[in-house]
This record gives sequence, C-alpha cells and structure tokens, in this order.
Amino acid sequence: MIGEIIAIGDELTSGRIVNTTSGLAARELFLLGHEIRAMHTIGDVPALIGDTLRAVVARCDFVIVTGGLGATSDDMTNEAVIEALGLIGTVHPGVEANIASRRDKDGDAAAFLVKLAWLPEGAEVLDPECRMAGYLLRHRGKPIWFLPGVPPQMEILLRTKVLPGLRDFDRNRARPVRQTVYRTCGLFEIEINQRLRPLEEQGLAIGYYPVGCEVHVSLTTGPAPDGDADSSPQAADAFIRKVLGDNLYGMGGETLASAAGCLLEQRGWMLGTAESCTGGLIGSTLTATPGSSRWFKGGVIAYGNAVKERLLGVDPDLLARHGAVSGETARAMADGALRRLDCDIAVAATGIAGPDGGTPDKPVGTVYLGLATRDTVIDRLCRFTGSRRQIQEKTAQAAVDMVRRALLAR
Repeated sequence: MIGEIIAIGDELTSGRIVNTTSGLAARELFLLGHEIRAMHTIGDVPALIGDTLRAVVARCDFVIVTGGLGATSDDMTNEAVIEALGLIGTVHPGVEANIASRRDKDGDAAAFLVKLAWLPEGAEVLDPECRMAGYLLRHRGKPIWFLPGVPPQMEILLRTKVLPGLRDFDRNRARPVRQTVYRTCGLFEIEINQRLRPLEEQGLAIGYYPVGCEVHVSLTTGPAPDGDADSSPQAADAFIRKVLGDNLYGMGGETLASAAGCLLEQRGWMLGTAESCTGGLIGSTLTATPGSSRWFKGGVIAYGNAVKERLLGVDPDLLARHGAVSGETARAMADGALRRLDCDIAVAATGIAGPDGGTPDKPVGTVYLGLATRDTVIDRLCRFTGSRRQIQEKTAQAAVDMVRRALLAR
C-alpha cells in the first residue's frame, strides 16, 4: 500500500525538537512492504493541517498523522481534521469517563484534559484505557491513524495498533522486504559503490549512507516466491563481504567500539587511551558499549603539554622539536598510556579541531593518531573536514578503527 506521513508541531518546524517519529514509522512500514512516498512536517496551523490532510488523503491508500492531539491550546489537530473532512465533533464517552474518574483523584488538574475527549465523529480510540491520545478514522474507505507526537507513546501505538491494523486494509497483501545493513570504515562512498556495481547491474537495491568516517551499505531484497529458495540474498551477502574485506566491521546495529571490544576480549587484551583534541570522546565512545569494562582499562585526557609530560611521560624536548600536533607526539602519547595504564594496547589522538589554530603546514582538521602495543609503536596522519564537533567525532571513529585493524592484523 502507498501511504504518507504528516508530523504536526511548531516545535518541529522551529527546529527545537527533531522529528524522529516519521523516520520510525517509515522504516517499519518499508520493512512490511509498504511504500511511503512523502513525509510532511508542518506547524500547528489549522488551515495548513487541513489542506495537507485533504491533499494526502486524495492520493494515498493510508495516512499516518502524529502530533497536536494534546490538551493544551496549541494542540489543534482534532479541530483541523473536523473542519477539513467535513465531520462533526463529538464527545467520546470512553475518554470522557476516563477523565471524570481522574478528576476525582487529580482534582482541578484533570479539568484541563476535557479537550482530549472532543474527537471527530467515527473516531476509534486506539488505547481503550485512554492513557495516551490516538485514534483511527475511516474516511472514504481509507484509514487515517492519528498518533501522539510524544515518541515513546507514538511507538507503542504504531507497533501495537497501526502496523497490525494496516493488514485489514491491505487488499494486495504486502509482503515484508529484507534489508541487511553492512557497516564499513576505511573506504569512501564512491569506492564502495564501484566495488558493488556488479550487484546493482543484477538489479539488486543497494544504498550508501556516509556517517562520519563510516559508510553504511544497505542491501534490500524482496521476499522469495512461495515454495522457492531465494539464493540471491546469500550470494549477494557473500560478494559484499568478499569485496569489502576488513573494511567491513559489523552488521545492523553493531558499532566500531563493539567490534573492537569483541576482538580485544577474544585476545584477553586491555585497551588504554590518551586524548588531546578529542577531550575524552574516544573513551566515551568505548564505554558506551555494554561490557566495556572487560577490555577498556581507562584513559588520560592530556589537553595541555604539561599534562602530556607529567601524566604520559612525553619528553619536553620532543614537544619543543615537533610540536604537540605531530606523529612523534602521538606515538609518545600512546606509548605513555601503554606504560602508565599498564595495558596491552593503547591509542592516542592529537590534532587541531578548529575552528582556529590551523597553520599552512597543519591546517584545521590535521590529526595524528598513535598506536602502541608491547612490541610496536606507530602513528598515522589524518586530514578531516567539518565543524569542530565533526572533526572530533571523526577522530574518535578513526582511533577506534585503528585499534580494530591492528588486532585483525596480529
């Protein structure tokens, strides 16, 4: 079935809150075999809500609307729907009774909830206990689901009411698609595209999504015909793994940190960090992974040269000769972290995150990574672009990937 999503709220159009509900609905519907052709984000303007809803209903098989169902004066969705579709507003007896019972307990506070009971005629309330707003309208044979804009509430009703309920309207019986996400680090998007071009020439749907230093690749395939074994996903999977090699670090929701952590745990090694330009972001990235205490020992945030000297043992003469942003300093920081933290492998980062501080020889985005083990110490020069935060995030990703690749090579 073909559908569209309408997200309503001034907080969305002003940028104060990011619209995550539309993305969630689109992903879930896509995987079930439905097609979302457009997603609209509009403010709390009744005329605009009405115009958008009328246009969408006229061209789609179903519609999902989120937001504007609350009890405050800026929640205008219900009034706009009643006007746009030529309906009558009525007091829903179930919602009204629920509010009345709450008024006995909550007093005057519940009086403001009366607005929640004023719904378009024919509205089918999705939550019988009225713990959250939301209802289904059947308009000219087409379902329109109205869901709360609060993400946790919206997700509950989407999964328990909308997705199962959509089957009743689906005459063609949409069949789920299969989508596999491959997470890579170390190759540019265009390089991956060239390597996977043979799959595209076979008609397979491949998507490419740059995320910092990473590129996520999606393989989307339809369901196998009834009774037939569909070998194309397996063959495509084998091809993707072969051509991407060690640049492929994980699948689905796996992260670089969890991939590196798995390798560390397999070896029984402990990792340490020494950070300058990232200010602790590498350590934060690592410890966001559950169970990281099994393989991450700790880190040193050595922003100033005095801290590099005192806590990591970096030679002052080395800093004077080569500067804080250099391969020599990155190696010394990594080696110092290895020794001072008594770990098996250590990674260090020093660079210029900007927006100031660059020079012709070392422009903003110049970053040196250092890696030390019991028997080797190496460094790597990186040139990153973007805002200060983007450069820091790319540095953290690259540092974790450097650890991962070092472990794979041993």
